[in-house]
Amino acid sequence: MGGRHGRQAAPGGQADPGKEYQRACPMVLLRYNPIGSGGGIAQFRRGATSFGGTDTPVEGRDAVGLGAQCAGGRIINLPLVGGPIAMGYNLPDVDELVLDAETLARIFDSRITRWNDPAIQKLNPGAELPPLAINPVHRSDGSGTTQNFQAYLADAAPDVWQHPAEKAWHGRGGSAEDGSEAVASAVNYTVGSIGYFELSYARELGMSTVRIDTGAAQPVAASTTTASAGIATADVIGRGKDMILRLDYQTSAPETYPIVLISYEIVCEKGNLPATLPALKSFLTYTASEEGQEPLSRIHYAPLPESVATEVRKVINTLR
Repeated sequence: MGGRHGRQAAPGGQADPGKEYQRACPMVLLRYNPIGSGGGIAQFRRGATSFGGTDTPVEGRDAVGLGAQCAGGRIINLPLVGGPIAMGYNLPDVDELVLDAETLARIFDSRITRWNDPAIQKLNPGAELPPLAINPVHRSDGSGTTQNFQAYLADAAPDVWQHPAEKAWHGRGGSAEDGSEAVASAVNYTVGSIGYFELSYARELGMSTVRIDTGAAQPVAASTTTASAGIATADVIGRGKDMILRLDYQTSAPETYPIVLISYEIVCEKGNLPATLPALKSFLTYTASEEGQEPLSRIHYAPLPESVATEVRKVINTLR
């Protein structure tokens, strides 16, 4: 029994739960297709895969099953992987940098254009900020990372960021690159740049990342621990067995990083393919377990808070 998985992948650190599961259960074959969130959803909806993966939950009409896929049921979203969206930057001799939501919104909308702008200097007293032009780098392709970052800006700085939280980028100015790897590379090689991408890219490149002033006593760095704390602030807003999470982007809890991405596995509430259902439930159960979540932090992704993982495991047991 086996399933094929289409989900967004990032070289050198994207969380692939299938690898760990394959080691634990070599008798089950998983085929991992890194074709992007949109491709994974499309393949699942037409019945080509037993499950799919996406950084943006499937909702509304898109959650209605088609034909033999999810017959008599609907698509539901199960959160299984989380992680911080880091703000990597390239400023020689500036090893630490603090920004808040409003300042980030102005930077990525080209309203703040120099690194020594008074608004940035105020957040970094004592720092010698250069009079360099800021080059904010964003994704040119449709991206769940972009959607989550824009959702943070829209919720945490609503008076400044008035663009929609969509997969397409809506900020003004800056430069664009196709994929997180390209964004990270552009920031790494271009002095004065700042960009958003998964923490794994920053760690691989040895890049400095912004600490976020959330209103807590101390600014919060992007890490697997602080991202897990961010996920713990989320409310489940999906109906029934659907576990779509709504993050609290305005949290000021200590050591809680607010810019978090959650990857969902999409499955059928009922009407899953009978031939692969036992393997599907085995894979999901393992991935949501403590053993399955533990390796994520080693590749800079955030294990689910136990409160969330427990509810996910309950839903997995009911799949049919």
